[in-house]
Amino acid sequence: MDPVSHTVINLIIFVLAIYVGYHVVWTVTPALHTPLMAVTNAISAIVIVGAMLAAALTESGLGKTMGVLAVALAAVNVFGGFLVTRRMLEMFRKKDKKAPAAGKGNAA
Repeated sequence: MDPVSHTVINLIIFVLAIYVGYHVVWTVTPALHTPLMAVTNAISAIVIVGAMLAAALTESGLGKTMGVLAVALAAVNVFGGFLVTRRMLEMFRKKDKKAPAAGKGNAA
């Protein structure tokens, strides 16, 4: 037997990854959010491919269910990432000045 279970080690790594990821993303300046979201979308796309492969290669019903759930959650993450990226890019667009309406202010 191992002195420490592999499950405990994996759980510790998972919790540390959440902690580090939260602090890294929280301290990002607003100008870097769009590139960060682009990288996050790429990582989520890789997660989708990995989840599809994992679901296809498992033989148990639980494994296939977890694979489908992983694909669905990663797809939601990609879709949400694209929405956030589009919204951030709209913030940096120059706003068009509205032309004065015809007939207003001109009494001719």
